[in-house]
Amino acid sequence: MVERFRSDNEPGYEPTDETPEEQEEAPSTLVLPILPLRGTVVFPMTLVPLAAGQPRSLRLIDDVVSGDRMVGLVLQKDPEQEGAGPGETYEIGTIASIHQMMRVPDGTVRLAVQGQRRMRIVEWLQEEPYLTARVEEIPEEVEESVEIKALVRNAQELFQRLVGLVSNLPEELVTAALNIDDPLHLVYLIASNLRMEAEERQALLELDSVRAKLQRLNAFMSKELDLLELGKKIQSQVQEEVGKTQREYYLREQLKAIQRELGETSEQEAEINELRAKIEQAGMPEEAEREARRELDRLSKLPPAAAEYGVIRTYLDWLTSLPWNKSTEQEIDIAKARQILDEDHYDLEKVKERILEYLAVRRLRKERAVSDEEESREPILCFVGPPGVGKTSLAQSIARALGREFTRMSLGGVRDEAEIRGHRRTYIGAMPGRIIQAIRRAGTNDPVFVLDEIDKLGADWRGDPSSALLEVLDPEQNSTFRDHYLDVPFDLSKVMFIATANMLDTIPPALRDRMEILQLSGYTDEEKLNIARHYLVPKQLKRHALSPEEVTIDDSALMEIIQHYTREAGVRNLEREIASVARKIATRLAEGQAVQRTIQAEHIRELLGKRRFHYEELSERTAVPGVAIGVGVTPVGGDIMFIEASRMPGRGNVIITGQLGEVMRESSQAALSLVRARATEFGIDPDFFKESDVHLHVPAGAVPKDGPSAGVAITTALVSLLTGIPVRNEVAMTGEITLRGQVLPVGGIKEKALAAARAGVKVFIMPKRNEADLDDLPPSLRERLEFVLVDTIDEVLSVAMPEEFKGRVAAARQQGASERELREVAAASQQGTDVAT
Repeated sequence: MVERFRSDNEPGYEPTDETPEEQEEAPSTLVLPILPLRGTVVFPMTLVPLAAGQPRSLRLIDDVVSGDRMVGLVLQKDPEQEGAGPGETYEIGTIASIHQMMRVPDGTVRLAVQGQRRMRIVEWLQEEPYLTARVEEIPEEVEESVEIKALVRNAQELFQRLVGLVSNLPEELVTAALNIDDPLHLVYLIASNLRMEAEERQALLELDSVRAKLQRLNAFMSKELDLLELGKKIQSQVQEEVGKTQREYYLREQLKAIQRELGETSEQEAEINELRAKIEQAGMPEEAEREARRELDRLSKLPPAAAEYGVIRTYLDWLTSLPWNKSTEQEIDIAKARQILDEDHYDLEKVKERILEYLAVRRLRKERAVSDEEESREPILCFVGPPGVGKTSLAQSIARALGREFTRMSLGGVRDEAEIRGHRRTYIGAMPGRIIQAIRRAGTNDPVFVLDEIDKLGADWRGDPSSALLEVLDPEQNSTFRDHYLDVPFDLSKVMFIATANMLDTIPPALRDRMEILQLSGYTDEEKLNIARHYLVPKQLKRHALSPEEVTIDDSALMEIIQHYTREAGVRNLEREIASVARKIATRLAEGQAVQRTIQAEHIRELLGKRRFHYEELSERTAVPGVAIGVGVTPVGGDIMFIEASRMPGRGNVIITGQLGEVMRESSQAALSLVRARATEFGIDPDFFKESDVHLHVPAGAVPKDGPSAGVAITTALVSLLTGIPVRNEVAMTGEITLRGQVLPVGGIKEKALAAARAGVKVFIMPKRNEADLDDLPPSLRERLEFVLVDTIDEVLSVAMPEEFKGRVAAARQQGASERELREVAAASQQGTDVAT
C-alpha cells in the first residue's frame, strides 16, 4: 500500500475523523490523477508506450512527472470522444508509474508507463484542470492448484503456436512466456501482445480470479488459432490447385477473399468505385454516360491481369477527364476587351472590330435571354497574312479579352487523318486525336482553339487531314463531333476556332468555305516604327536586363533598321535586329565600357554592320531599256520583281526563264502578241520579229512565280526594249493584260503597294477596277505613293515611259494617220477609175 497522505498541503488530501486502527481495517484508498485512454488497456506488470496531445492530459502529465509519477489509467467507453469525464470511462483500471517522457515537435508527448496494480474508482473528486478521483486497490485472487498449472501450460502452448503463425510476433516472446512462473504475470504478458479488442482486454482486466483470467485467455487464443489455421489451410489448398503460370492470379483472389472476410474492399473494387464516382460527377451527355457505364461493367468483370483491362481503364480515364460541362466564360466587358486588344497589337482594326462585334452580340443575347442555339454558334475565323504580322499572338489576345483558356494545335506537316480524329481502340496504343487532347489540356469546353498553319496540311495514303477538319470547322456538325477513339459525340460548338495561314491558295475550297477569312496585310514603315517603339523595344530591353534609364533607341535608329537591315511584311526580323542591338549594349555594359544612352541612326552600323538592303538598286536595274518593275504576292507578303527583256539576232523565237508558272508564261505570250500587233503605234519596226529572238527573264530563278498580274510589266519591258527607251525607275506596276490592251483587276493590292513602298517606289500603277482596294491602305501609305489608275496599256505607257517615248508615239501616230489618208485617197481614186471604166 502506497502512503501518499503526508501533509495537509499535498493535492488530494482530505482530513478524516477515523482512528488509525479504523483506517487499517478499511479498504486502502488513495487519491490519484486519472488519465482516460482511447482503445488501450494497460495491464499490471506490463510496460506500454502511450501518446498524449490534449491540453488537459499534458497538464496532468506535467504535474505527475514533477511529483511521484503515479497515475490512474482507465479505458474510456467511446474512443471517439474528446475529453472524457466521470461516467464516461470504465471504473476499473490500472495504477501505473511513468518511467519516461519525451516531447515531440508537434506538441504531443510520448510516454512509457509501467502498470502496477488494479484499481477501482470510488469517487470522482475534480474535473479541472484534469480528472482526479479517490481509488481503491483491487487485490488479485491467486491460488495454487493442479488446475492452475494445467491452464498455465495450455496457455503457454497455445501462445507458442500463435507466435508461429503470426509473423509480427517475435520468437523471444515465447521464451519469455515459458520462463514465467507467476500465472498472473503470464496472463498479462500474453494479453498485452495479442490482437484483442479493447473491450475484450477490459473484460480480462476486470476478472478477479487468476483461474477465470486463464480460462478466458485460453478460449480467446483457441478461437484465434482456429481462424489462423483455417486461413493457412485455405492457402495450402489454393497453392495446390494453381500452377506456376496462374500463381499471381490466385494470390490476388486469395487477397480478395481475406479482405472480404475482414470487411475491406479490394484494390480493384476501390478503383471501380472511384471510376463510378467520376462518371457521376463528369456531367456527360446521356449517350456518353451510357457508354461509360457499359464499359465500367465490363471492367468490373475482368481480372486486372487481363490484356483488355488496361485498355478499358485508359478509355474511362479519357471519358471522365474531359470537360463535358465546364466553361470559363466571364462577364463580357466590351471596353476592357478593346483595351486588351489595343495593348497587345497595333492597328489590325478590322480584326479587332470583328471580335468586338462578336462580344457585343453575345452580351446582348445574354442580357435579352435569347437562347436560339443555331444563332449562338461560335465564329470560325481564319487569319491570313504573311509571317510575323501577329496572327497567333492576336489569337492569344482574343482569348485574354474573352477570359477563356487558350490552346493551339500546329497543323504544319500533318499528313495523317488520325491526328485529327484519333485511332480506333482496336489498335495497340490508340489515343484520341489532337483536337480532343487539346480540349482536355485546356480543361474547359469553350477555349480559344488556334489551328496554326492550316495552309500547310499534307495528304498521303494515310488520309487527308483537311477533309477530317471539315466536320470540326462546320457549325452544323461540330456539336456532335465523334473522335474515333472515344466513339461518343463531343460538343465543339462552344469552342472558338481560329485558323492561321500564309496563303489561301493551298487551302481546299470546301475547308475555306467554312471559315470567315480575315486578311492581315504587311506593315508600312511607319506602322513598324510604332510597333517597335511601343512593343518590341520595351520587350527586348526587359529581356536583356536593360532599363529605359540606361539606354533608349531613337526613332531614327529604328527607321534605319527597318529600311536597311530588314525587308519583310511582318516584324520578326525587326525584333531580331533590335534584340541584336540590345545584346551588344548589354555586353558592353557587362565589360564596363561606356555606352551611348540614346542610340541614333549613326550608331546602328557600328552595332549591326553594313547595310543589307539598298533602295538605289532601282535606278541601277532600270537604267537600260527592257527592264520594268513588277510587284507580286509571296508567302511572306509582297515583293517587287524586275521583268527583264533582251533582244538578239534569231528567227523569231521567244525564250522565257525564271521558273515561271503556266499562267505567267501565257501572260508573256499575250504581252508579246499585243506589242507585235501594235508595233507601229508604239514607234516600233513591225518586222522586228523576223530576224530577232526575244528573251524574257524574271530574276530570282530559284523562287517559283505564277499569276497574271505581271502582264502590264512584261508589256512595258518589251516596249522599252524595242524602242530603246528605259522605263522610269520610280514606277512599279501591276495588272493583267489582254490582247486588246485592256488592264484587268488583280488581287493583293495592299501587299503589293507595301512592297513597292518598302523598295522606294514613288509611283504605283494599278487597274482602275481595283480602286476600291485603296480604302484598305493606311493613310501614310496613300501619302507616300502616287497611285495611278489605268484601264488600257496606253495609259500605263504614258506614265511609265519618259517624255521621249511619248514624242515618238505621237510622231508614229501622226505618220500612221498620214499613211492612212494616202491609202484612203489611193483607194478612192482606184474606185473612181473602176466606175469610169
